[in-house]
Amino acid sequence: MNKHHNNPDSCTACTVCVASCPVTAATRKFRGPKMVGPALERMRLSHEDVEPSLEYCSNCKNCDMSCPSGVPISTLNMLARAKHYKVRKQSLRDDILSHGEKAAKLISIMPFGAAFANLGMSMSRGIMKKIGISDKAPMPAYASKNFMKQFKELRQQSFPDKVVFYPGCFINYNDPQVGMDFVAVMQANKYEVIVEEDLVCCGSPLVVNGFLDEAEANAKTNISILKKWTDKGIPVITCCTSCGLMLKQEYQELFHIEGAHEYAKHLYDAAEFLLELNDKGRMNTNFGTLKEKYIYHSPCHLRAQGMGLPGLDLLEMIPGIEVINADAGCCGISGNYGFKEDKYDIAMAVGAPLFQKIKESGLDTAVCECGTCRLQIGHGAKVKTLHPMTLVRKSYEAKGK
Repeated sequence: MNKHHNNPDSCTACTVCVASCPVTAATRKFRGPKMVGPALERMRLSHEDVEPSLEYCSNCKNCDMSCPSGVPISTLNMLARAKHYKVRKQSLRDDILSHGEKAAKLISIMPFGAAFANLGMSMSRGIMKKIGISDKAPMPAYASKNFMKQFKELRQQSFPDKVVFYPGCFINYNDPQVGMDFVAVMQANKYEVIVEEDLVCCGSPLVVNGFLDEAEANAKTNISILKKWTDKGIPVITCCTSCGLMLKQEYQELFHIEGAHEYAKHLYDAAEFLLELNDKGRMNTNFGTLKEKYIYHSPCHLRAQGMGLPGLDLLEMIPGIEVINADAGCCGISGNYGFKEDKYDIAMAVGAPLFQKIKESGLDTAVCECGTCRLQIGHGAKVKTLHPMTLVRKSYEAKGK
């Protein structure tokens, strides 16, 4: 990451980022990425004042993607938010939403913890609303057995080629099937999957709510663990686009941690990695036919990584399948942004074009790499959702029958 890009004076005030911002289009409460980001960063460098509408930035990265000068506008906003919270305590709501991993770890070690937690969430929506968590938002349920527990029970076939998998909080505690599908896909490609137990939350929920010091501590832990593998030439794979963006790009923009640039070169999205294998003639392309039709949504945090749409490209290799690219912008959820009482309606307005596009398609299932995007799509468009790895695994298994 070129450090001069954090300089707000690189902004030419062209307003392209404003035109690309889904939150600005959805509400006038947010003054827009140009004003709140680089324009006010010049003032923040010499003053402690914080623009009130800063809280409406969802960190979706659309402004960064559109900036012709390469200014990381959303990162400037997140740094300003963290600076603000150096002198002002976060709300209980933001504290809870930022520390989901702590609650999930506790729930996972309790007998019937997931069942009780899910029941408790469904019964306490009124209480949650009082602290600022929307009672209408699609809160994720906990899995009865998390990914790490399932992975430990799995007997993989050992192969010389290996990858390290970073599951992230959502896959580990809420949607472990995605992780298991990924392992099955890698086994079909003659790769053994390694998972490190001591990895922690990537820090994305912490960053967006101003807990930057905690996020940096998590970054140091994860980089220390993962760099040991990447230094050996073993790649690190994610199935969550927000985790991937944080591990690969945002660590470098937000923190100055030794070795971050070097290890980031060996981080891949799952579909991105498989397509690279295909380019080398190494990928298992012995797919079974799936005579099915889906609509695909590309997460903002995938597009922000500048790798194209590898999940869509991979699915289009499967015989018989038809996948429509929704190409309808942000879903609005932006991590935990859409869970907040004062942001719920904004999130739904941001996602409205996508929901409409899905409804008009007449299809009952949408495909997307991001877990919270899948929650939001299911909530807003009333359809089922899948991760691309689930369909890739299904295709391999269809061939084996």
